[in-house]
Amino acid sequence: MANAALRSSRASLSDRNNGFAGGAIRAPAFTFKLFAAAITVAVFLFLTLSLLLTYSTNPSDLNLGFSYDSYGVGSIRRSILALKSDPLKPRLVQIRKQADDHRSLVLAYASYARKLKLENSKLVRIFADLSRNYTDLPLKTFIPCAINSEENLIDESVLRQLEKEVKERIKVTRQVLTKAKKQGAFSSLIAAKSIPKSLHCLAMRLMEERIAHPDKYSDEGKQTPPELKDPKLYHYAIFSDNVIAASVVVNSAVKNSKEPWKHVFHVVTDKMNLGAMQVMFKTRDYNGAHIEVKAVEDYKFLNSSYVPVLRQLESAKLQQFYFENTLENATKDTTNMKFRNPKYLSMLNHLRFYLPEMYPKLHRILFLDDDVVVQRDLTGLWKIDMDGKVNGAVETCFGSFHRYAQYMNFSHPLIKEKFNPKACGWAYGMNFFDLDAWRREKCTEEYHYWQNLNENRTLWKLGTLPPGLITFYSTTKPLEKSWHVLGLGYNPSISMDEIRNAAVVHFNGNMKPWLDIAMNQFRPLWTKYVDYDMEFVQACNFGL
Repeated sequence: MANAALRSSRASLSDRNNGFAGGAIRAPAFTFKLFAAAITVAVFLFLTLSLLLTYSTNPSDLNLGFSYDSYGVGSIRRSILALKSDPLKPRLVQIRKQADDHRSLVLAYASYARKLKLENSKLVRIFADLSRNYTDLPLKTFIPCAINSEENLIDESVLRQLEKEVKERIKVTRQVLTKAKKQGAFSSLIAAKSIPKSLHCLAMRLMEERIAHPDKYSDEGKQTPPELKDPKLYHYAIFSDNVIAASVVVNSAVKNSKEPWKHVFHVVTDKMNLGAMQVMFKTRDYNGAHIEVKAVEDYKFLNSSYVPVLRQLESAKLQQFYFENTLENATKDTTNMKFRNPKYLSMLNHLRFYLPEMYPKLHRILFLDDDVVVQRDLTGLWKIDMDGKVNGAVETCFGSFHRYAQYMNFSHPLIKEKFNPKACGWAYGMNFFDLDAWRREKCTEEYHYWQNLNENRTLWKLGTLPPGLITFYSTTKPLEKSWHVLGLGYNPSISMDEIRNAAVVHFNGNMKPWLDIAMNQFRPLWTKYVDYDMEFVQACNFGL
């Protein structure tokens, strides 16, 4: 049962978290092994519970499986089934189905949690108690009493008593599982926002090196290399505060490029991580590729008088929404839990809407999230006919999933008037932008218009994908899906053939490859590009 439920949960996971950007502010470091176990339990709980809750909220309406002989009353079952004329027979069968299904459910949770070595956790003890609750249910006593021996019919009064007791236990089970789901979601949020000790150590050691040798790594007073503005070269934009993640993106792109000296990487971070980024990239050899490292603060036009989201992020109410992380408060709305991430407070997450102004000399640029790995030469993207479109992206819709209706509020008259709820969504993470078309279509102005309207979050929830879908509505060129394969941060069922054929793989989701909660089958795709021979990486025992 546990394995079957887990397989079901993995299938359900394919609809989660697609298209949300990486490159975010992460909370101070304390990812523990406990979080890895907690997240696995959380995923298991969430998706198996979703199966349970597809039934009616009224326990009496549930119609679930039951193994009668497991209670040693097979002969009674045959006697009851023979009573085709008894109208109470289906009711008795249904009660027993309800009881057995819920018992099996909590047994599955308890069994799987024990495999994760969480025997001492409160959650496992609760599951065990719930299981005993159903085991102790006196079905052996109730069933014979429920049947009138003279008329061989079911006694309704006894049946009613049994039904009442089963309903009470099912109600308790539902309450416990709902609470466990919220606790798991909260643990998932904390783990996703955390940064491992080794990563924190690496950033500190790099910064220490930068402070010790300021002249060696500073670009102040130096002439800007002409390659950084040469539109004939292949330009990439990477916005991140994670030094190891950004380095993996560049390493993977360079190692898989045919002519690395024709590639230019524009890495933008925040002021706090600028020194670490400078050391990371200036001490490595990239086979002639050109690396520019800047801080977002270097772009003086990005201020609250020009950028709507900066003005909105200064709101105390919005900051409280992001940082309200006590279990009691942060789990009030589990639907929006994934949006309660401080990464959305970082301007790094919104830089993607200002590419033409950041790089005024360029005609085209490839935007990459910091949680991707490049697996083949990407220069073919520059050969694609964009048909006058602005954004080249892989679409993510299938059936009714990942349509515009899932990302924005179509009950709002403005949204309903301007957009088709069935329009296909696409993914951020690897986006090829025609900057000339962007300027012509005035996409940044369009973004500002809608961002100002959404100050109270009435048009869409949080994040950068919904405003991206709005800004590039009707100006997006669908790319062949092998250019960008998503889901390695949440979906364990992605085929290895699909991954091998992908130009870029994306670890979107909570299970980032640098976290303890990463999926082991996908982690090597990322770790193969980590600079393990770098002294600072070795000093921090990264990956051990």
